[in-house]
Amino acid sequence: MDSSLFLVVFITGLTLVCAGLGMAILLSPKSFNAQKGQAYECGVPTKGTSWMQFRVGYYLYAILYLMFDVETIFLFPWATVVRSLGMPGLYSILFFIFILGLGLAYAWKKGVLQWK
Repeated sequence: MDSSLFLVVFITGLTLVCAGLGMAILLSPKSFNAQKGQAYECGVPTKGTSWMQFRVGYYLYAILYLMFDVETIFLFPWATVVRSLGMPGLYSILFFIFILGLGLAYAWKKGVLQWK
């Protein structure tokens, strides 16, 4: 890609972002009151401190979700070039999916997927 084209695209993008942010600052409604600074949780006033310990199940679900979400994202580029990869590409993705299945089986056996 030509460096001048890159510069034009970069400056155009920067200008559009700055213009959008500037318009949002200038045109957005503004109101100042004390309630805006308070914590809000579904209309119910908060009780106690915000530094409370969560159950480990939440973290395990989050980690499993991220793990399988990121691994699924790796399948999309493979799917676009699957025909050009041939059989070695098919074997590599089957091995990849097998490893994912082992991870899921391990989590299932450990009881991570059961909400207690």
